[in-house]
Amino acid sequence: MDSAKGGGGRGKRGRGRRGHRGGEDRDVCLSKSMSYALRHGASQMGLQMGTDGFLFVEDLLAHPQFHSYSLEDVERVVATNDKQRFKLCTHPENGRLQIRANQGHSVQVVDLELKLVTAGSPDCPAEAVHGSYLRNWSSIQQQGLSRMKRTHIHLARGLAGEDGVISGMRKDCDLAVFIDVPKALADGIKFFWSENDVLLTAGDAEGKIQPKYFSRALRLRPSRSILPLQ
Repeated sequence: MDSAKGGGGRGKRGRGRRGHRGGEDRDVCLSKSMSYALRHGASQMGLQMGTDGFLFVEDLLAHPQFHSYSLEDVERVVATNDKQRFKLCTHPENGRLQIRANQGHSVQVVDLELKLVTAGSPDCPAEAVHGSYLRNWSSIQQQGLSRMKRTHIHLARGLAGEDGVISGMRKDCDLAVFIDVPKALADGIKFFWSENDVLLTAGDAEGKIQPKYFSRALRLRPSRSILPLQ
């Protein structure tokens, strides 16, 4: 990693973590900016992303949007991100430091090192949960879950705060929709584990998980309660 520190990181230290965008934590701002660039906007920003979703860190830091950040900032955000959204590693051929988002892309990424889930395997969960919002529940009941503009629908092993659950849904979700994974697998829907333990699926031919695969639904706030599926 030391060889990469002479890239985009020099001369950008000493600003501290706060005092950016009206007081918002600089690390939060950097994480949001990296998420956009690595998941959606690399091409529009003029950044060259590989088919595996990686960008060179020095190229990212050379972009005007990231001019106030250093390599140390990037390394800290990657290391401390509670949902492990990013992967940082050296390129196997040239040793340059590179970064990518582990999932959440709206652009097609060929190789995210996803692990295919097979029925009956130890890593095949009986159910997985998608976090959403109660305002969407009526539509979800009728039409199912949609990947929208993203390449995958994101599912977690369980609810936030349960053992081993670090990612898969936003913290402010007030609706949890549980999916019968073996039932969906039996009908040909494919599921994959990402590197940060999020279960991903492109859904059916329409990009959806139909309501027939819902096993249960919960209102999460202000207190947990079961919602009728129909």
